[in-house]
Amino acid sequence: MQFYQKYIEIDSSVRFGKPVILGTRISVADILEMLANGMSFKEIIVDFPQINETQILACLKYASDKERKLAVAV
Repeated sequence: MQFYQKYIEIDSSVRFGKPVILGTRISVADILEMLANGMSFKEIIVDFPQINETQILACLKYASDKERKLAVAV
């Protein structure tokens, strides 16, 4: 997934400017925490039926890209 920007937005008027899934108030951090706590994609989608697997993958790609940029900046 190269174009996670298509699925993730940052808007200062939504969730205090945290990155969220486009068109929702579900933050990337919320999704990452659910995955870290062992939830499957299917379980997350059951809890949040307005999102899909592609959007969850976009959250992972966003986190990966952010980490890569931080590692280079140091």
